[in-house]
Amino acid sequence: MTDKTVLVIEDDSSIQNFLKLSLKAKDYKVLLAENGLGGLSLFYADNPDIILLDLGLPDIDGMEVLSEVRRAGSVPIIVISARGQEREKVAALDAGADDYITKPFSIAELLARMRVALRHYRPEESAAEFRMEDLRIDIEKRRVFVCEEEIHLTPIEYKLLLLLVEHRGKVLTHRYLQNEVWGYPSTDDYQTLRVFMANIRRKIEKDTANPRYIITEVGVGYRFVDE
Repeated sequence: MTDKTVLVIEDDSSIQNFLKLSLKAKDYKVLLAENGLGGLSLFYADNPDIILLDLGLPDIDGMEVLSEVRRAGSVPIIVISARGQEREKVAALDAGADDYITKPFSIAELLARMRVALRHYRPEESAAEFRMEDLRIDIEKRRVFVCEEEIHLTPIEYKLLLLLVEHRGKVLTHRYLQNEVWGYPSTDDYQTLRVFMANIRRKIEKDTANPRYIITEVGVGYRFVDE
């Protein structure tokens, strides 16, 4: 059961109806807007818990809606769009979207991504320790263990890993990671970042070819699993 309100900003009536029926079946309250201005009005009037946003709207571009909502607060936003190019995904994520799903999509995948986004909107109190399967991070002491054996991470590797863990379930773009860790834009097409990520995987993953913890979003960035 859920008491969450979902604002769907989508101009395609068939997708609107599909989402309305599917989400109501899971006990979400659904608000519908067929254009960007209508979506913004509902956002300010009803304070939804999460927004599903199409980018190709008939009045204003979805990116403008995304920017306006993000300026107003941190409500989760999942972009749902037929624009599948990597540059569109990167632009939406850099502008503040929590996730991006490309049409056509399954409702099961969408619901899973919504659950992740909602968990991060109301995070638990900061923990002194993080655990997931064989991985344990003592955040207070800055120590990392795999199968209870301590492993050595460089300061940058540790900062990258902790950043991913703190935002687990969310795609962090190359640009975001670069700016957060190094504080300046990439001059080598993120090759240095990729090297550090490969080193982290080598140290914490059992099978680097099929990683359990850190997933590559090709051309976009990285995601630390949350399920």
